[in-house]
Amino acid sequence: MTIFGNLLYAQSGGVTSVINVSAAAVIETAHTHPDAIGRVLAAKDGILGILNETLIDVTEEPAENLIALKHTPSGAFGSCRYKLQDPERQQREFDRVVEVFEQHNIRHFLYNGGNDSADTCLKLARQLENRIGDVTVNHIPKTVDNDLAITDCCPGFGSVAKYIAVSTREASFDVAAMASTSTKVFIIEVMGRHAGWIAAAGGLASDRETNIPIVILFPEIPFDRAKFSRKVEHYVQTYGYVSIVVSEGARYENGKFLSEQGTKDAFGHAQLGGAAQVVAQIVKDDLGFKYHYAIADYLQRSARHIASKTDVDQAYALGKTAVEYAASGKSGLMPAIRRLSDAPYRWDIVEADLTDVANAEKMLPRDFISEDGFGITHVARNYLSPLIEGENYPPYSNGLPQYVRLQNKLIAPKLPTDWNSKEE
Repeated sequence: MTIFGNLLYAQSGGVTSVINVSAAAVIETAHTHPDAIGRVLAAKDGILGILNETLIDVTEEPAENLIALKHTPSGAFGSCRYKLQDPERQQREFDRVVEVFEQHNIRHFLYNGGNDSADTCLKLARQLENRIGDVTVNHIPKTVDNDLAITDCCPGFGSVAKYIAVSTREASFDVAAMASTSTKVFIIEVMGRHAGWIAAAGGLASDRETNIPIVILFPEIPFDRAKFSRKVEHYVQTYGYVSIVVSEGARYENGKFLSEQGTKDAFGHAQLGGAAQVVAQIVKDDLGFKYHYAIADYLQRSARHIASKTDVDQAYALGKTAVEYAASGKSGLMPAIRRLSDAPYRWDIVEADLTDVANAEKMLPRDFISEDGFGITHVARNYLSPLIEGENYPPYSNGLPQYVRLQNKLIAPKLPTDWNSKEE
């Protein structure tokens, strides 16, 4: 069933180097469905843009800027970490969403994000279907953590995996050169709250042609200090140096994060960061080796200059498919990647029901991790390798990549701005 109205797109959660590729796909594809989609709008700063009625008319943007989105990192329309409350406890937010949708004739909504965004999508799909009726709400997957259920991989992850694999290899060459008289241990901290997908990618730095001693600390494997120190010492004695990839989500047997600071983020998750420093101190105290450490942090997820072509292609395809779902009247779905073969790498897109995606978390399988818990297996390598394949460089000018900042002209609000999100 075709539903005609305006389409609203929004970005959520931590941004990536390819989320704007999905945005470009949404905008371009929407224009090919004039029978179902009128204007294309974007919410400023994710779901908050709906609640605050700060909506962007994408048609006001110069065509060359929209084209440049495909090679620009970050979130062009702004993102947020905000999770809608349970509608049974907090209805005012949903009332506000309905008001904004009705005032601006929004009949299609696409939310581009990760686990919490899928949950928001599911809540909105149920609420809007009951209260507006003819409306579609669908989710576009995005997360560098690669932990969304159903889909084989998530846009953003392949490029982060490529960045971490390349950085680990390059830094390992550096420490190897200095090891005889100076640094013997290099530590890189990567993202991954509960799942070790990004940490596993560091293992790709070593292969048959370029053998590198690497120790990986996964969230899925409880940290054993004595066992870890023996492994590091063995590698230094054997190779003269070692590189350590530690996930920010690495934790002790009791479940406490190595890097836990006791603070929470906007979603109520433990605020992490600093695992590399903890590991470095252990290396110093237990072994006395000189070390250097780095925290990849935003660098890993914003590195569009070294994005994986596979990742770019998938980000576009998923954004395009999400619009096609909306144009055909489908709702409550997420387009998901299905792997057909590893070599050659082949994939297609299937429908995933949001009830199977929201609040589910896909962990790194145990058979991806070596028996000793410090490396990756051939199974993991076969999975990861195709995702970092290919290059898709942005244009350069004066030695720097050319990225675009959109004008993001807001349309005039139609509702009072002093709405109250608290139940009366």
